[in-house]
Amino acid sequence: MDLRLPRPRGPRRERLPARTTARARGRRAAAGAAVLLLAGAGTWTAAASGDAPAVHRADRVMTTDGGVRIDTSYFTAGPSSSRRPAVLLAHGFGGSKTDVRGEAEELARDGYAVLTWSARGFGESTGRIGLNDPDGEVADVSRLVDWLAKRPEVRLDASGDPRVGVAGASYGGAVSLLAAANDPRVDAIAPSITYWNLADALFPNGVFKKVWAGLFINSGGGCDRFEDELCAMYNRVAESGKPDAAATKLLQERSPSAVGDRIKVPTLITQGQTDSLFPLGQADEMAEAIKANGAPVDVDWISGGHDGGDRETDRVTSRVGSWFDRYLKDDKGADTGPAFRVTRTGGIDSTDGAAQLRGASADTYPGLESGRHAVPLAGREQDFQNPAGASPPAISALPGLGGTGGLTQLSSLGVGVSLDFPGQYARFESAPLRDDLRITGSPTVTVRVASSTGDAVLFGKVYDVGPGGTQQVLPSQLVTPFRVEDAKTGEDVRVTLPAVDHEVRKGHRLRLVLASTDLGYASPAAPATYTVSLGSDLQVPTAPGVRTAATSLPSWVWWLPLTGALAALALLVTGRRRTSAPAPDPELSEVPLRITGLSKRYARSADRYAVRELSFQVEKGQVLGLLGPNGAGKTTTLRMLMGLIEPDEGGIRVFGHAIRPGAPVLSRVGAFVEGAGFLPHLSGRENLELYWRATGRPSADAHLEEALEIAGLGDALARAVRTYSQGMRQRLAIAQAMLGLPDLLILDEPTNGLDPPQIREMREVMIRYAAAGRTVIVSSHLLAEVEQSCTHLVVMDRGRLVQAGPVSEIIGSGDTLLVGTESPVEGPVVEKVGALPGVTSAVATDGGLLVRLDADGSARDLVVELVRLEVPVASVGPHRRLEDAFLTLIGGSA
Repeated sequence: MDLRLPRPRGPRRERLPARTTARARGRRAAAGAAVLLLAGAGTWTAAASGDAPAVHRADRVMTTDGGVRIDTSYFTAGPSSSRRPAVLLAHGFGGSKTDVRGEAEELARDGYAVLTWSARGFGESTGRIGLNDPDGEVADVSRLVDWLAKRPEVRLDASGDPRVGVAGASYGGAVSLLAAANDPRVDAIAPSITYWNLADALFPNGVFKKVWAGLFINSGGGCDRFEDELCAMYNRVAESGKPDAAATKLLQERSPSAVGDRIKVPTLITQGQTDSLFPLGQADEMAEAIKANGAPVDVDWISGGHDGGDRETDRVTSRVGSWFDRYLKDDKGADTGPAFRVTRTGGIDSTDGAAQLRGASADTYPGLESGRHAVPLAGREQDFQNPAGASPPAISALPGLGGTGGLTQLSSLGVGVSLDFPGQYARFESAPLRDDLRITGSPTVTVRVASSTGDAVLFGKVYDVGPGGTQQVLPSQLVTPFRVEDAKTGEDVRVTLPAVDHEVRKGHRLRLVLASTDLGYASPAAPATYTVSLGSDLQVPTAPGVRTAATSLPSWVWWLPLTGALAALALLVTGRRRTSAPAPDPELSEVPLRITGLSKRYARSADRYAVRELSFQVEKGQVLGLLGPNGAGKTTTLRMLMGLIEPDEGGIRVFGHAIRPGAPVLSRVGAFVEGAGFLPHLSGRENLELYWRATGRPSADAHLEEALEIAGLGDALARAVRTYSQGMRQRLAIAQAMLGLPDLLILDEPTNGLDPPQIREMREVMIRYAAAGRTVIVSSHLLAEVEQSCTHLVVMDRGRLVQAGPVSEIIGSGDTLLVGTESPVEGPVVEKVGALPGVTSAVATDGGLLVRLDADGSARDLVVELVRLEVPVASVGPHRRLEDAFLTLIGGSA
């Protein structure tokens, strides 16, 4: 984890009662170990840039009564007379205290006393690795807490009881949980990508996770570096390929789950979605157990994990810091984030190839079974083989080879990289889905399994299969292993499949595969024949309470067009002027916009018009699309509507008030035109706050949080704008236009620079905004997007109104026919069709003609004339696309 970013402030959360002195004394007595602190390599001062205080580090060695030496470093900053909370930072397996030095220094600058240490057997610490043995590594944490309690700069809750939190990832995350259970002086914890039950993690459902277990031993320096009983246990299980009861009991006893009923402190759980070592199910059990004890628990599913991917270091940094600010510093304004958050991948940033991340959240943790949806599967009873020696093995994840990318990164981007061998699996498949389906949690299914040898080890997985079966993706590259015993006559087994967050698109299928082998696990070496049949539908959790936020992008661009800044400045200036204007029309006080006879001539021209005799009206709750080819007059109309230029004739009334430069009613109008200028070194939130202050209006009128919720900007608000991509700046500009929650929102080409997932989110923003009774006017050249997002249309051509009305009426009007032809229609023939009686216009399209009829025209007469003109007619029907209607309405001038 990286704890180096500033912490956002926000909603309140109540703190648990402080620990009592008696309980603290009892825990210290239980530790029962003598501690000797020896001066280490000395003390040094790290110079900090700017106004940040210098960080002082003191290296010391703690020696236990058993002679084990624990290497520590202590970090502080600021005056030594100031008492502050303390944080213990633990490192991951195979690492040392050096790995968390940067985080420790930044936490020290943020007002904490920070103690890091190398666990037994790692770094400069001696002793043998005990996998967080309660009498070894866990007891060492309590000794460190004892030492903190004696430091004059550390804040105390009672004598001998410092205010202290513990954070760590993987191995360090587990020790934070165990410390909270075993030492009541611990006040808050933030475990990350870690385990709740180590036996379940390494022996899931009785199957040996051989590759990860081997990597554990290897990264620890070899079997002889571990406690004797652990080394013997590993050798025994690795040789047999099957965990025994003693092995399971040993790992369970060293797991947080063994003492879970004693963890009663605020806990922030961060777990990785791309993690075949400690999957999301470990965090789920952790959250449910601690929450049952009455402690505050938040859960965050990050993109990366032990198999690679983006661990979102900066965002997690900020959230962990806020967690400690709230529960260690008693900062009631610290924003600890939502109760549940999940990161979703929304495609690839074309500028740097990075995965685009966005967040979704819920007010309560949904668990892994919320919103069950039944998906019927089809498939007969199937026989398949477990090959001799379990070779060749199927491939899902490649443990330990993930790095910063890995196979899971590819699967999150829709690239299938798993492998199953023919004859070694059974499969069952759904029909194509009729709608998009978001899986959030663990799907379940019941199957009947029989084995020729009586025992079976199977690997369950659910694929997302594209149309035609050409694309097969295994979400997060995860499988569920399970062992079935005494199955010669068949056993019914309820299989809980891997917990994932994955969207299956409409038209895709779900494919359940049960394989006999997997590279990461031990399978029986003896050949066997397995027989599997379905016992139920696939039950898919959908977590309906989880709401998607905006895309958070890692790439950046420096500047958007200067015109955006100039337009914003013009709005500020004109919004503060006051000019004389016609009296308001009370009959239009509830009408967001009425344009009557609006005309604007080109400069220095008496008879050429940019807009001419334009009239239409917009009502509350509408999303109005303003359409037209280049030069149609759309931008000129919007500029007049915003009071930037004045019309030559006609008028504009907003809620009954005439629009003129400086009209007071413009305070009810928000506008986004060709981007906005932002200060790159400030965060998104700071830019918005600065903009609002410049308007001179009260801060309470900004409705900043409401605008941000509608815009769905998510966690990117805390980042500097210079780190934003163009798409992210677009969203920030939309949020700026929404400040004050204007009743009329004007958006000019808001989707410029956005990719398809971002465009879809922008559509949702507009729909949400209008749903509250406000009105949105959007000018866009993306006709398919307008068709999906807008309720009404105004179509302009050469400055004039062509048609206005509901989208459905314009698209479905019966006066336009789509004529399919067997071969392209030549231009002269198209002109002849356009000149036929009853025909207003004819336009050549791909595969035919688009013909608009007048009041006297009919489809029957048209077909007769087309045959006479020897047009090779293949089909005739009403058009149903906005694009076709648009081309017909403007007569091909686009």
